[in-house]
Amino acid sequence: MAVEVNDTNFESEVIDSDVPVLVDFWAPWCGPCRALAPVIDELAGEYEGKAKIVKLNTDENPNKSLEFRINSIPTMIIFKDKKPVEMLVGSLSKEKIKEAIDKLV
Repeated sequence: MAVEVNDTNFESEVIDSDVPVLVDFWAPWCGPCRALAPVIDELAGEYEGKAKIVKLNTDENPNKSLEFRINSIPTMIIFKDKKPVEMLVGSLSKEKIKEAIDKLV
């Protein structure tokens, strides 16, 4: 299962991570986000130890959503070495998301 992060623990869980981190920016009312949720959870298990897969609820955590200019959801940002390195927008296939992660692990 993907871990939930928030505005408070984002720095420690994402920015300070020793491994790449995919952050799924989502909201409960977003149909495509809910459809993508099982894929995100699967990826969290598959990449355990190699990369972190986390979720951030944009409704409950507006500061990080604004900071990273999240204009539509689902949006995923992959962080590596303390900075965002790739942004994926929309309900993408598991294969497309894996391709992006695999380039960074």
